[in-house]
Amino acid sequence: MKRMTTLLCAAQVCLVTMASAAPLSITLPAETAVFKPNALPGYPLAQQKCSTCHSADYINFQPPGMSLGQWTGEASKMQHVYGAPISDQDVSVIGAYLAVTYGSARASDSDVQAASTPSASQTPAAPVAKADAMALLQSNSCLSCHAIDHKVVGPAYHDVAAKYANDPQALAKVTSSIQQGGTGKWGNIPMPSFTQLSPDDLQTLATFVLRQ
Repeated sequence: MKRMTTLLCAAQVCLVTMASAAPLSITLPAETAVFKPNALPGYPLAQQKCSTCHSADYINFQPPGMSLGQWTGEASKMQHVYGAPISDQDVSVIGAYLAVTYGSARASDSDVQAASTPSASQTPAAPVAKADAMALLQSNSCLSCHAIDHKVVGPAYHDVAAKYANDPQALAKVTSSIQQGGTGKWGNIPMPSFTQLSPDDLQTLATFVLRQ
């Protein structure tokens, strides 16, 4: 009986200790994987479009030596199966970059050149109307990482507007942040660059954010 009482007391002490212990906190390391640089237009496009949904490490997990058709197929799968916000043209351009950088294709291949260059039918013959902010947010996957009034991956637009409320250089700073991307201002998760956007589109986005 004495031994049983001792065991019960020990168990109670253990339970009290566990209950009072601080909750376990796990800090994940900062993202270090990056897309390999390349002069092809698919390189900045992959940085912008692909990194909003997964790490660049995903690319390294694919079999080596994949062809242009195979890499384009992977990009197409992201579009049609997983709902990635990329166009058919984006699929071709990104596929060409991936095939040259991580696969068996060469930048000088005629099919790579064709895939990397928009056809005449895809190139507007006349200037297009200025896109509104919401259309730009949707077409560039901004809403995958941001929301108006609460943090998602990146800060809420309302919080960004509050931070720059009294800054006379706010528009220039936010425009530059959107264009160049970066990390450190709002945490360790990097924001991809949007260097392919026109000055008008960048200003439209920055103005929208600062008005929230």
